[in-house]
Amino acid sequence: MRLAIDEARRAEGLGEVPIGAVVVYEPIDPATRRPLAEPQVIARACNLRETTRDPAGHAEFLAMRQASAALGAWRLAGCTVYVTLEPCIMCAGLMHQARIDRCVYGAPDPKAGALGTLYRINEDERLNHNFAAAPGVLGDECAEMLRAFFARKRRKRTEPR
Repeated sequence: MRLAIDEARRAEGLGEVPIGAVVVYEPIDPATRRPLAEPQVIARACNLRETTRDPAGHAEFLAMRQASAALGAWRLAGCTVYVTLEPCIMCAGLMHQARIDRCVYGAPDPKAGALGTLYRINEDERLNHNFAAAPGVLGDECAEMLRAFFARKRRKRTEPR
C-alpha cells in the first residue's frame, strides 16, 4: 500500500486527485495453493483523468492495463490490486473481468465505492468470478490525503484573485 500511496502523491503533483494503485503478481500452484514465485510488483499507476482527459484514467484501471501487458494476458489470476481509494463500479467491474484474486484498498468511497460501501461487486453471486476485498489498509492516511487535497482546492476557489 505504501507504493500505491507514493503513486497517489505523484498524481497530486500532477494536479490530479491523489489516488494511486499497484498490482502485485504472485502465481500460486492451483493443486497445492503454494506460491510458485516471489510476489513482484508488475504495474503501478496514478490517477490521470485530468491529464489525459480520459474517463477511464483511474489509477487502478491504468495499473491493471499495465499488468495485463506485463503478463501478456487479459486474465490477471495471481494478482492483487492495491489502491488508495475503494474502487468505483467501472474499476470493480474491470477487476471482475480481469479475474484478479484480491483488491486491497485504503479509504472507503461513500460516493462511489463498489467493494463494500455502496455495492459489493467482488462478491456478487450472480457474476461468474468473485474476488476478495480487504478494506481499510492505511485507510486513515489515504483518506487524509484526499481530504487535504480537496480542502486546498476549495480554499483556492474562494481566494480573491
